[in-house]
Amino acid sequence: MGKPLTLLDANALIAVIRGEPAMERVLAILRLGSVAMTTANIAEVYDRSARRTGLSHERVTEVIDPLFEGSITPITVDVDLARRAGGIRSQLYHRKRRPLALADCVLLAASGPNDKIASSDSDVLTVAAELGIETIELPSSSG
Repeated sequence: MGKPLTLLDANALIAVIRGEPAMERVLAILRLGSVAMTTANIAEVYDRSARRTGLSHERVTEVIDPLFEGSITPITVDVDLARRAGGIRSQLYHRKRRPLALADCVLLAASGPNDKIASSDSDVLTVAAELGIETIELPSSSG
């Protein structure tokens, strides 16, 4: 079993890109090391940054690529991870009461027994707690 990881959701990186209140906390997490992010959440960073904040893909790449050169380990979504994520979403998603994004279910499914999830999304934090996953609550993000 590897060293415990802190997994970031998309909002965490969006906070860094936009200089939001969670940025300092996310940078502190990155300095501690053993940080990972699923490729589904990375896609979500690009999507949300463009749609909600108008940032170009080039600008997002410029900010986050250096983080993936040493600070953040990407977790590739394979068939097993996709299966677990689909199971979480099919069991716990509700359009109004618990609108979990599929990428967030991938994040939850990627978490190992000693890992933590860093998020500002209350639904993700609630489900993580229900699943016995330790969390780090980040300040709200516009992401």
